[in-house]
This record gives sequence, structure tokens and C-alpha cells, in this order.
Amino acid sequence: MRDDDVLTAVRALAPALRERAAEAERLRRVPDASVGELEAAGFFRLLRPRAYGGLAADPAVFYAAVHEIAKACGSTGWAASVLGVHPWYVAQFEPRAQEEVWGADGPTRICSSHAPTGKVVPVEGGYRLSGRWHFSAGCDHAHWALLGGVVDDRDGRPVDMLTFLVPRADYRVDDVWDTVGLRGSGSNDILVEDAFVPAHRTLGYGPVTALRCPGQDIHPDPLYRLPYAAVFTTAVSTAMVGIAEGAHEDQVTAARERLKGPHGRRTAEDPFAQVRIARAAGEIDAARLQLHRNMTDLYALARGGAPIPMELRARTRRDQALATERAITAVDLLMENAGRGPLRVGDDVLQRAWRDLHTGHGQAANDVDRALVLYAQDALGMDVHDPML
Repeated sequence: MRDDDVLTAVRALAPALRERAAEAERLRRVPDASVGELEAAGFFRLLRPRAYGGLAADPAVFYAAVHEIAKACGSTGWAASVLGVHPWYVAQFEPRAQEEVWGADGPTRICSSHAPTGKVVPVEGGYRLSGRWHFSAGCDHAHWALLGGVVDDRDGRPVDMLTFLVPRADYRVDDVWDTVGLRGSGSNDILVEDAFVPAHRTLGYGPVTALRCPGQDIHPDPLYRLPYAAVFTTAVSTAMVGIAEGAHEDQVTAARERLKGPHGRRTAEDPFAQVRIARAAGEIDAARLQLHRNMTDLYALARGGAPIPMELRARTRRDQALATERAITAVDLLMENAGRGPLRVGDDVLQRAWRDLHTGHGQAANDVDRALVLYAQDALGMDVHDPML
């Protein structure tokens, strides 16, 4: 299977994913059928290493697939972007950990919750892990979880921040996700009760930021020499832009027939409606083009073995956050055009997109002001130390 074959297969799934969007909201999780079809299409193997049956694909192909999924169903696109990007992260771990995840070559989907909300206790050979981790998209369909945690010294001072790779047998999912938007993403809580995590199934944020992870010694592909924040956050930003484009396509189609105003004029004939449609398209295009440019530039450096400058990392972070803002702006413009229809409770594409985007904007990675400050600090020559870079 080639990268392009996967993208073609994902595009063919779009009508079925779109048809199940309402079901995903009702279930508050991605339907099993959708996950199974994405698995069969090879989507979850795009960023998986070749040594373990993956494609180690050009990241542009992965993000194009995420975009297509999110256009069809925002919740499915969001959850798929997160589940789909994690094979890249596991490929950074020690070889022994990767063997435990992929050695059997079966479905091995991986969810995450990186905020360090649990308790970590160092013990001989590893750590004891306990606590609750929030907002783990797609966790009902996962076999492993990546959980963030802070390691303290004997005086209670933080000395390290690690990601812990935990098998499904060592945690349970608490069904608490009941939101206005992204209802079908199944972003439930992960509960761990005194689980032992061996040291080889941990990864420090220092090596990740410095691009010096153990897994890079066994995977030569340039894909695994990209910055974590660039790869991960571009996934959810791409999903946001895909949601907006799906809403735009739906509204352009609807505007050709919808009547607006007291005189029975079609929306398509209203010049002010035309302006909003055009502005929304411009916001979506700008967001998508910036995301693509940054990942293309990053991947070109990785392929050439060149160092990745902080300037490019900061620009990537800036554009990830701005992409989400532009997606929301686009859908807000479309809502102004749509009349009363999307305000009614029901299965409406634009209403769902509006709810999904405004909910997704609350994710920490989509904090626009914080991203702009990081970019400005780097541009002004200040020292910048942030895990989001």
C-alpha cells in the first residue's frame, strides 16, 4: 500500500463518515464502523514506522487525509487526527517499548492526555502512576495511552516531565464527555490506579524538544526527525480547518436554493452573502496554505539532515493557532448568511461545525495569544523555552 492509496481510500469513505455524523453525536464517540473503515483504509499506518508495518509517509499525505475526514465529520476528524498522529510519537520511544506496542502487528491505536494531572512515584525499574487524565479523544477505540506526568525530587520540586506509555489493561475509561461541540470525539477521562510503568516506556520532554529520542536510532526516515509540537498540533489544527471547509462546501450548495429576506430573494443573489462566502473561503485557504507551507519546509530540512531553526518552529506554532482562529472566523461568517435554519436544534452541518470549532478552540494547543507571544519573543531575540515548540 502506498501513501496515495491511503488518501484515495479515505476520500472514498467521506460519504459514509458524513452520514454517520449525527450518530457520532448521539453516541458521544466515533462509531465503530468509522474506526474500522479508517483502519482498513490504512489511515492509522500512515505515520507508523516501516519496521512495524507502517508507511512512514510524507506528513503532507497524513494531514491531507485528516482534512478529508474532518470535512465529512468534525468529531471523527478530530479523534482520527489524534489517534493517527500517535504512532509518530511512539516511534520516538525506546525500541523495547515499540516492540511491545507493535510486535504482534495487530490494531494498536493509541490515545493521549499530555497534561500532567496524575501522580508519579519513582520506584525501582520505573514509576508508579495514579490519577485522572482529561480530554483523551478517541480513547474508547485505543489499546494504549500516552499520559503526561511530572517527576518530583524528594523535596517535592519538579525535576522532569515525562510521557508514560500505558497499556489498556492498566487504565480504564471514564465516560464523562458530554459537550456542546465535538460530541462524537469521545474525549473521555483516563483513570489509572497505581500502575507500574517501566522506565523504557517513558520519554522525557527534553529529548523530544532537542530531537534526540531513542527511536531515531532505529528509524532512518526523516519523518521521525520533526519537532513534536509541529507534528501533533498541526494535526488538530488541520482538523479544525477541515471542519470549516466542510461547512463552507455545504453552505455554498445550500445558498444556490435558499430563499432569504422578505422578498423571497435567493441567498446566492445577495451581494452581501456573496462577500461573506468569499471571505470565508479566503480564511480557509489562508489557514490551509500556511499549515502546508510550514510542514513542507520542516520536512525538507529533515530530509536534508539540516537542523530545524527555532524561527521555523515559532512560525509553525503561530500559524497552527491562527489556522484555528481563521476556521472559526470563516464559519461565523457563514452563520451570518444562513438565516434561522442552523439555529434550530437538529442535524444541520453548519450548526454542528460552529459548535465543533468553538469547542475545539478551547484546547490548550489552540491558544492564539500564547502562540503569538512565543513567535514574537523569538523574533525579538528573546530566549524561548516552551514544550509547544
